[in-house]
Amino acid sequence: MNAVPAGVPFDTAAIRARFPLLARTVYGGKPLVYLDNANTSQKPACVIEAVDRFYRERNANVSRAVHALSEEATGLYEGARTALARFIGAGSPQELVLTSGTTMATNLVAYSYLLPRLRPGDAVLTTVMEHHANIVPWQLVCGRTDAQVLAAPIRDSGELDVDAFVRLLGPRVKLACVTHVSNVLGTVNPIPELAAACRRRGVPLLVDGSQAVPHLPVDVRALGCDFYAFTGHKMCGPTGTGGLWARREILAQMPPFFGGGEMIREVRIEGSTFADPPARFEAGTPNIAGFAGLAEAVHFLEGIGMVRIAAREQQLLRYATARLREVPGLRILGEAPHKAAVISFLVEGAHAHDLATLLDLEGVAVRSGHHCAHPLMQRYGVPATCRASFAFYNTEAEADALVAALLKARALLA
Repeated sequence: MNAVPAGVPFDTAAIRARFPLLARTVYGGKPLVYLDNANTSQKPACVIEAVDRFYRERNANVSRAVHALSEEATGLYEGARTALARFIGAGSPQELVLTSGTTMATNLVAYSYLLPRLRPGDAVLTTVMEHHANIVPWQLVCGRTDAQVLAAPIRDSGELDVDAFVRLLGPRVKLACVTHVSNVLGTVNPIPELAAACRRRGVPLLVDGSQAVPHLPVDVRALGCDFYAFTGHKMCGPTGTGGLWARREILAQMPPFFGGGEMIREVRIEGSTFADPPARFEAGTPNIAGFAGLAEAVHFLEGIGMVRIAAREQQLLRYATARLREVPGLRILGEAPHKAAVISFLVEGAHAHDLATLLDLEGVAVRSGHHCAHPLMQRYGVPATCRASFAFYNTEAEADALVAALLKARALLA
């Protein structure tokens, strides 16, 4: 699908009409206002239909038979790899390992790339703003090797302290890891600058792109990183899908993480030889239907255009931020100059969970809690926040509904 030219007005109503769930009502007829897109995005009908069509018309396993259904299933699966590689600017589809999401991707790097290289006294550098998926895997492998996880600090605004990050890139650091876009603060980190600093010191850089790929144009080669992980269900695709891009020369050096069918050349009782990447890292039967849906999601997003999506979401961010400032006692956490349409907030005198429950009763769905980011909550000295996260299919009217629900909730909690 060709992207809509940049000058054409953004037709939100037409786009919303392609998402069946956005027409739902809750609690006796209240229109659903879905503002939990950083958690998972909604799915357009074309994605739902692609999954349904696979099971109705093409259900077979991949790469294991020569009959027509298997050939068609394999074509769909590999077609998804090609579409995703193009979408993120990979040099080749063979640089992209298809995974169940970012969590699997980071664990793959932790156990296949990092663990064989870690020695006592080594370190992994991450940041305070990371999702647990970009902290816990490094802790697990460091715990096996007497290595250490270091975390670069952030400023009160939610910006990464880049100077501190660079200072921590000492000779002990064997891998640096950073989110492209914070799932709590919306902060967009300066990945090319960080990648250049890592490259000068010979430190590979992994980027968690879960919150970037759905909202920004991404070109992994231009970013300069060595690994880039992302999740399909946040980019209008099915759950249980995602990918890990890595430089081809790095993938070639990595041993398998999972063992099983389809990742081997030859198996003997005495030992096995393994397939070339990316097949080496894709043992077992994959989520074929899910990737058929994710390929359709890529075509859908490309049809709208990621530049247009990013611009539209910035409009929503500015509007919603201004409206939220009208709520007495409301505090926004994370106001970096460069941020995505994610707004974490607290209201004086209200616990985040209570607030989210009252918003839900008005039909407004937001996330409350620590957002899988305990160290970040500790940095701000709060147990939890509410988070409203916008997508290109949201509207200014929905931001107004959020504010109206907040004012009503505040009055009830007063």
